[in-house]
Amino acid sequence: MTDFSNLEGLQTLRPMLYKGQIAEKKGGISYIMQLFLNGLIRGTIPFIILLLISIWSKLQGSVGTSRIFLFYSLIAFFLGLTSVIYQIKQWNFLKQIVAHYIAMLMTVFPTLLLLGAYTLDSFGDVLKVYLEFNKVGLILFFSSFFIIKLFKKMNVAKRD
Repeated sequence: MTDFSNLEGLQTLRPMLYKGQIAEKKGGISYIMQLFLNGLIRGTIPFIILLLISIWSKLQGSVGTSRIFLFYSLIAFFLGLTSVIYQIKQWNFLKQIVAHYIAMLMTVFPTLLLLGAYTLDSFGDVLKVYLEFNKVGLILFFSSFFIIKLFKKMNVAKRD
Protein backbone atom coordinates (compact mmCIF):
# COMPACT_ATOMS: atom_id res chain seq x y z
CA MET A 1 0.00 0.00 0.00
CA THR A 2 1.35 3.45 -0.93
CA ASP A 3 1.84 6.04 1.81
CA PHE A 4 0.91 9.50 0.53
CA SER A 5 1.57 11.35 3.81
CA ASN A 6 5.13 12.26 2.83
CA LEU A 7 4.27 13.83 -0.51
CA GLU A 8 4.13 17.62 -0.57
CA GLY A 9 0.69 19.08 -1.23
CA LEU A 10 -1.09 15.74 -0.81
CA GLN A 11 -1.58 15.78 2.95
CA THR A 12 -5.32 15.57 2.56
CA LEU A 13 -7.05 14.08 -0.41
CA ARG A 14 -10.41 15.67 -1.07
CA PRO A 15 -12.62 16.10 -4.08
CA MET A 16 -11.68 19.05 -6.21
CA LEU A 17 -14.27 21.08 -8.03
CA TYR A 18 -13.62 24.53 -9.38
CA LYS A 19 -10.08 24.41 -8.01
CA GLY A 20 -11.27 23.43 -4.53
CA GLN A 21 -13.38 26.52 -3.99
CA ILE A 22 -16.42 24.58 -2.77
CA ALA A 23 -14.91 21.26 -1.74
CA GLU A 24 -14.23 22.14 1.90
CA LYS A 25 -14.92 19.47 4.50
CA LYS A 26 -17.69 19.99 7.03
CA GLY A 27 -18.02 17.29 9.66
CA GLY A 28 -16.37 14.62 7.53
CA ILE A 29 -18.72 15.11 4.58
CA SER A 30 -17.60 17.31 1.72
CA TYR A 31 -19.50 20.54 1.26
CA ILE A 32 -20.61 19.41 -2.19
CA MET A 33 -22.02 16.16 -0.83
CA GLN A 34 -23.82 18.07 1.95
CA LEU A 35 -25.41 20.38 -0.63
CA PHE A 36 -26.43 17.39 -2.74
CA LEU A 37 -28.02 15.65 0.26
CA ASN A 38 -29.88 18.84 1.21
CA GLY A 39 -31.19 19.15 -2.35
CA LEU A 40 -32.15 15.49 -2.40
CA ILE A 41 -34.19 15.92 0.78
CA ARG A 42 -35.80 19.13 -0.50
CA GLY A 43 -36.77 17.40 -3.72
CA THR A 44 -37.81 14.04 -2.31
CA ILE A 45 -40.35 15.31 0.22
CA PRO A 46 -42.67 17.05 -2.29
CA PHE A 47 -41.97 14.26 -4.80
CA ILE A 48 -43.33 11.64 -2.40
CA ILE A 49 -46.35 13.75 -1.44
CA LEU A 50 -47.30 14.44 -5.05
CA LEU A 51 -46.56 10.84 -6.03
CA LEU A 52 -48.96 9.62 -3.34
CA ILE A 53 -51.62 12.01 -4.65
CA SER A 54 -50.95 10.64 -8.14
CA ILE A 55 -51.36 7.05 -6.94
CA TRP A 56 -54.51 7.97 -5.01
CA SER A 57 -55.98 9.67 -8.10
CA LYS A 58 -55.22 6.61 -10.22
CA LEU A 59 -56.88 4.35 -7.66
CA GLN A 60 -59.93 6.61 -7.79
CA GLY A 61 -60.07 6.15 -11.57
CA SER A 62 -58.84 9.60 -12.57
CA VAL A 63 -55.97 8.63 -14.86
CA GLY A 64 -55.55 12.13 -16.34
CA THR A 65 -55.22 13.76 -12.93
CA SER A 66 -52.90 10.97 -11.83
CA ARG A 67 -50.60 11.60 -14.78
CA ILE A 68 -50.50 15.35 -14.12
CA PHE A 69 -49.58 14.82 -10.46
CA LEU A 70 -46.88 12.36 -11.52
CA PHE A 71 -45.29 15.01 -13.72
CA TYR A 72 -45.76 17.65 -11.01
CA SER A 73 -43.92 15.35 -8.62
CA LEU A 74 -40.97 15.18 -11.05
CA ILE A 75 -40.92 18.96 -11.46
CA ALA A 76 -41.04 19.46 -7.68
CA PHE A 77 -38.18 16.99 -7.29
CA PHE A 78 -36.04 18.87 -9.82
CA LEU A 79 -36.84 22.22 -8.20
CA GLY A 80 -35.93 20.96 -4.75
CA LEU A 81 -32.77 19.26 -5.94
CA THR A 82 -31.46 22.33 -7.73
CA SER A 83 -32.51 24.86 -5.08
CA VAL A 84 -29.18 24.34 -3.31
CA ILE A 85 -27.44 26.14 -6.17
CA TYR A 86 -28.30 29.35 -4.31
CA GLN A 87 -26.41 28.12 -1.24
CA ILE A 88 -23.05 28.01 -3.00
CA LYS A 89 -21.60 31.10 -1.38
CA GLN A 90 -18.47 31.07 -3.55
CA TRP A 91 -20.58 31.77 -6.63
CA ASN A 92 -21.91 35.23 -7.34
CA PHE A 93 -25.64 35.68 -7.76
CA LEU A 94 -25.47 35.85 -11.56
CA LYS A 95 -23.59 32.55 -11.75
CA GLN A 96 -26.18 30.95 -9.45
CA ILE A 97 -29.02 32.22 -11.63
CA VAL A 98 -27.42 30.96 -14.84
CA ALA A 99 -26.64 27.54 -13.31
CA HIS A 100 -30.19 27.21 -12.00
CA TYR A 101 -31.69 28.25 -15.34
CA ILE A 102 -29.58 25.70 -17.22
CA ALA A 103 -30.56 23.00 -14.72
CA MET A 104 -34.25 23.89 -15.14
CA LEU A 105 -33.88 23.93 -18.91
CA MET A 106 -32.40 20.41 -18.81
CA THR A 107 -34.93 18.96 -16.37
CA VAL A 108 -38.20 20.87 -16.05
CA PHE A 109 -38.57 21.97 -19.68
CA PRO A 110 -38.37 18.42 -21.11
CA THR A 111 -40.77 17.28 -18.39
CA LEU A 112 -43.24 19.94 -19.52
CA LEU A 113 -42.90 18.74 -23.10
CA LEU A 114 -43.55 15.13 -22.06
CA LEU A 115 -46.49 16.10 -19.85
CA GLY A 116 -48.88 16.02 -22.78
CA ALA A 117 -50.73 19.16 -21.72
CA TYR A 118 -49.37 21.08 -24.70
CA THR A 119 -49.99 20.49 -28.38
CA LEU A 120 -46.60 19.81 -29.96
CA ASP A 121 -47.30 19.50 -33.65
CA SER A 122 -44.63 21.94 -34.81
CA PHE A 123 -41.49 23.74 -33.78
CA GLY A 124 -43.66 26.80 -33.16
CA ASP A 125 -45.60 24.84 -30.51
CA VAL A 126 -42.37 23.89 -28.75
CA LEU A 127 -41.27 27.52 -28.95
CA LYS A 128 -44.55 28.62 -27.32
CA VAL A 129 -43.95 26.18 -24.45
CA TYR A 130 -40.38 27.48 -24.15
CA LEU A 131 -41.60 31.09 -23.97
CA GLU A 132 -44.22 30.18 -21.37
CA PHE A 133 -41.56 28.27 -19.40
CA ASN A 134 -39.40 31.41 -19.36
CA LYS A 135 -42.33 33.72 -18.54
CA VAL A 136 -43.37 31.62 -15.54
CA GLY A 137 -39.72 31.28 -14.50
CA LEU A 138 -39.27 35.06 -14.51
CA ILE A 139 -42.47 35.59 -12.53
CA LEU A 140 -41.41 33.02 -9.93
CA PHE A 141 -37.88 34.39 -9.80
CA PHE A 142 -38.88 38.00 -9.23
CA SER A 143 -41.62 37.02 -6.76
CA SER A 144 -39.15 34.95 -4.75
CA PHE A 145 -36.46 37.63 -5.03
CA PHE A 146 -38.70 40.38 -3.65
CA ILE A 147 -40.17 38.17 -0.92
CA ILE A 148 -36.68 37.18 0.27
CA LYS A 149 -35.60 40.82 0.15
CA LEU A 150 -38.65 41.79 2.22
CA PHE A 151 -37.93 39.10 4.83
CA LYS A 152 -34.30 40.22 5.07
CA LYS A 153 -35.42 43.81 5.70
CA MET A 154 -37.86 42.62 8.36
CA ASN A 155 -35.10 40.60 10.07
CA VAL A 156 -32.75 43.59 10.03
CA ALA A 157 -35.51 45.79 11.51
CA LYS A 158 -36.11 43.24 14.30
CA ARG A 159 -32.41 43.23 15.22
CA ASP A 160 -32.24 47.02 15.41
